Amino acid sequence: MTREPAKTLAHDERGTILVLWAIVLGVVLGFVALSFDLGRASITRSELQSFADSVALASAGELDGTPDSITRARTAAALILDQQSFGNTDRSLQGAVDYTLTFFRSLPASDASAMTDVTTDPARAAFVRVSVTPTVVESTFGAAFASLTNLTNRDYTLGATAVAGLSILACDVQPMMFCLPNANYTAEGNIGDMIRLRAGGSGAAWAPGDFGFLDPRGIEVDPSGPCAGENGAGLLRCLIGAVDNITQCFDQRGVDIEPGQKNGLENSIFNVRFDIYNQAMGNARYQNSPNYAPAPNVIKGLVPPGRSTCVANNPAVSPNTVALPKDTCFLNGTCATASGTGNARFGDGVWSRSSYFTPNYGVPNRFPSDTTRYQVYLRELATAGTGNILTGRAETGRPTCSGAAPAGPDRRIITVAGIDCAANNIRGAANNVPVKEFFKIFLTEPVDSGNNIWGEVVGSASEEGTGAIGTGGIVRDVVQLYR
Repeated sequence: MTREPAKTLAHDERGTILVLWAIVLGVVLGFVALSFDLGRASITRSELQSFADSVALASAGELDGTPDSITRARTAAALILDQQSFGNTDRSLQGAVDYTLTFFRSLPASDASAMTDVTTDPARAAFVRVSVTPTVVESTFGAAFASLTNLTNRDYTLGATAVAGLSILACDVQPMMFCLPNANYTAEGNIGDMIRLRAGGSGAAWAPGDFGFLDPRGIEVDPSGPCAGENGAGLLRCLIGAVDNITQCFDQRGVDIEPGQKNGLENSIFNVRFDIYNQAMGNARYQNSPNYAPAPNVIKGLVPPGRSTCVANNPAVSPNTVALPKDTCFLNGTCATASGTGNARFGDGVWSRSSYFTPNYGVPNRFPSDTTRYQVYLRELATAGTGNILTGRAETGRPTCSGAAPAGPDRRIITVAGIDCAANNIRGAANNVPVKEFFKIFLTEPVDSGNNIWGEVVGSASEEGTGAIGTGGIVRDVVQLYR
């Protein structure tokens, strides 16, 4: 007996796999469509973020606090060229149409906090945020799948942001600052000019040429250097007088300062560079320590008293040698007119060559091709080789007092923070003061009894980006992404 056709069909399981495969195929195609669209969106997001990062780093690299820094930051950003693959806007990425730049003085402590410290002041702009113009990645395959399943089609609107900043860090430098004569005074524009630095700034407004000290609390001391564990006057002696590994890094964006009155310590601390160990620096701890070694060229116009081998507490004036001379305008009282600064602290780089070469060498101009005093100093070392610099004179030019081997030639260079004291209304101690530029200053003669520091501008440390131990410090430009 055969079954009825209806019952036979109802119990027939042949072909049911086709229904299962149809369902599975729909799901698989859905996942394929979704993964394809997500992949396109992910690629575009990565391309936009890479573009944002590149623009931010290029722009931040120009934020050095100079008057045209924001202008240069925008120009540098516009040079970045990239592309995105799947957005519905122009494939190429370049120029202000594809991003907006916002500049900030500071960042909040937490990345979760909004950035609100916006600035348009080039001197204060330390960070830049790049916001890439959003683009839409259309959900192509997802749209087809959505139409079959009655789901809503959703495209991907994508953008990117990045935050970068520039830090100019001065490391292993003497913690010193001085007041600039005006807002336009630069190291590169005054190479060879002399500066007379004097302690000042206690209570009253700081005058141009006044010097003071950074880091009053002593928190920037290099924990692995010779000054670790020192305090009080001993710490100051080390920070100003030691050869290297002195301090950690100071940020050019802001330093803490205090006046330069230190009870006459400046005289003895600075003068170890000239092989003079007197007053607070007179004991063997400093005299024989490599941490307080002198420069290899110490011509200074002073000789030891009596039979001593050391120019110490009571030096005698040399009968036939002199130190590198001051700018002529300091000697005749015309520096105020020559420099245009309204005071007698800044020279013009004009000095008498014969007044130095004739007593020391018997000729009026021994090194005619060397125009600055620092160049003459280096030429003397190169010419002398391992021998004496001067012959037949009361000085040989070489150290005779220190028991330590001389340091490198740039032992007589100090790196000093130049600050616009007038613009920042500096009176006495102050916190978070911006540094306009770090100056490299060559000490031309020992500090005198009036604590006058005489030095010649060698150049800018802020623009070097590299340095070497024992050459007056290391200044680094650090550009990094923060968000």
